[in-house]
Amino acid sequence: MDWDVVVVGAGAAGLLAAARAAERQRRTLLLERNRQPGAKILISGGGRCNLTHATDRRGIVAAFGLPGRFLRAALGSLGPDELVALVEAEGVATKVEEPSKVFPASGRAADVLEALTRRLQRSSCELACGERVAALAPVDGGIELRTSRRTLRAARVVVATGGLSYPGCGTTGDGHAWLAALGHTIVPPRPALTPVTAGAAWVAALSGVTVPDVTVKVTEAAGSARCLAERRGSFLFTHFGLSGPAVLDVSRAISRHPAASTLVLECDFLPEVGVEELDRLLVRLLADHARKQLAGLAIGALPRRLVEALVGQLGLAPTLRAAELGKEDRRRLVTAIKRTRIQVSGTLGFEKAEITAGGVALDEVDPRTMQSRIVPNLFLAGEILDLDGPIGGFNFQAAFSTGWLAGSQV
Repeated sequence: MDWDVVVVGAGAAGLLAAARAAERQRRTLLLERNRQPGAKILISGGGRCNLTHATDRRGIVAAFGLPGRFLRAALGSLGPDELVALVEAEGVATKVEEPSKVFPASGRAADVLEALTRRLQRSSCELACGERVAALAPVDGGIELRTSRRTLRAARVVVATGGLSYPGCGTTGDGHAWLAALGHTIVPPRPALTPVTAGAAWVAALSGVTVPDVTVKVTEAAGSARCLAERRGSFLFTHFGLSGPAVLDVSRAISRHPAASTLVLECDFLPEVGVEELDRLLVRLLADHARKQLAGLAIGALPRRLVEALVGQLGLAPTLRAAELGKEDRRRLVTAIKRTRIQVSGTLGFEKAEITAGGVALDEVDPRTMQSRIVPNLFLAGEILDLDGPIGGFNFQAAFSTGWLAGSQV
């Protein structure tokens, strides 16, 4: 064999898998199709890199729902505390921002990447950038890799090529094709943590308006009571539709729906206030500010532009005085604040998706080692797996942990 271990893909999972394997005295080669490693790390979190979440192992598992059980062994190998310690040992201090997101204290994703590459360099792993893998094939005692430059044989291979999100970073789904050809089941990839598109003119007119706390539900436009997804968090109006953590977290339900344009986002813009309590609040506001224009009322923490838009959507004149609002229209305003339904048209897709949902079926991978149950000597880590979690550093933690475990087993 040319190498004991070849790792394909120098992202979060691949960098740690390669460093860990080399530290265990394995002759290790890390192949990266881009000219530099860690392209997605550099752009993550708006260039700040939300590398994990300030919780324990159980918190990470719970965030992924039932599929999170797959991560137990990987998190046992490298949990959130260990990941933070690993980065800080390389001289990169971290900080926690609400809600419990862990970032480098400098706010620079480049510092995280430099920390990982420093460890990789010390491990004596060889890094080959600008070298694209074209195919994998089992051979006696190992796996053969055909690249854009050469043909290699390795005793063991780790595939950490990611999914389809942010294709400009080089994540074009190559790994899915290789693994499908080798017999793996690929759960159809779809964008997740991606902005949602909506065509309503009043939504576009609010571009740039942020509402700090909103509960968002995805339901069918026909009025079905069935909730396809629900999340509470910050909410952002954009020129194309909607974004912000709450919207990103429910976007997977929209991207996987066969008729996304039949869905609506039901928004509760004041989730901490009940319907009757909000009605009583409005009664007091209207009485205390009888001469004030309705659209100018300070209703909770709602931005004035949003109040103006909701009033306009009800067909009420923006110059209407508070004292002129009748009981029926007051109730309609309460409903608008608590249950505005925004018709969606789809999502911005993989181009703006932070992660990929779908990928290699989890039951075809041994969670104790990350080794394929289909192909001996083949290991899988990171976003290539059918495992996607919410926004907040959970997906990076899963990538780092599965990469570390794979590197500990090859």
